[in-house]
Amino acid sequence: MATFLSDFSINVTEMFRDPSFFKSIRTNVIPLIKDYPSIKIWHVGCSSGEEVYSMAILLHEEGIYDKTRIYATDINKNILEKANQGTFPLEEMKLYTKNYIEAGGKRAFSEYYKAIDDKVCFHPFLQKNMIFAQHNVVSDHSFNEFDIIICRNVLIYFNKNLQNDVHQLIYESLSTSGFLGLGKREGVKFTRYEDCYGEFDGPERLYQKVK
Repeated sequence: MATFLSDFSINVTEMFRDPSFFKSIRTNVIPLIKDYPSIKIWHVGCSSGEEVYSMAILLHEEGIYDKTRIYATDINKNILEKANQGTFPLEEMKLYTKNYIEAGGKRAFSEYYKAIDDKVCFHPFLQKNMIFAQHNVVSDHSFNEFDIIICRNVLIYFNKNLQNDVHQLIYESLSTSGFLGLGKREGVKFTRYEDCYGEFDGPERLYQKVK
């Protein structure tokens, strides 16, 4: 099963994908957690890391990255190695800059990376609080308690039974009043955990754990 999922894993992502989602995190979620003594975030199925670096930039601009740990996991070891490098194609920067601005970015996006030939390298300070690790969201256990869990565009590739297994893992891993972010075509409705969440920002598929 692990080998199959690794081969099957879909690695389609971009920085600040669905900018309105990140804008909602910035304007609606961050104000509620910014006074926490420490913050833990889990990116499930992080792929090549674009959304992880997006979150780091957002947290940096909101002044809370120093007290945050971002755990980014994927079943695909090769894609994790790529994510850990923090290197992305230069040709993607036009789109990523547009997304960043629409997500409420506060600086020039180019300040966060250095262009080298046809690639860009994001500055090392963004990586200081990231932990990339291999994890099978279907079969592995919870490994921490998190204030925010991002699991976007992962569940759509699983059948109903596997989706329920993942929802159980997420529920067990989310702190009291923690926030869950799902993809545009995903949700908690019709799962056994539907009543455990409140709809925090429905259009952005942001939920808050209520019990």
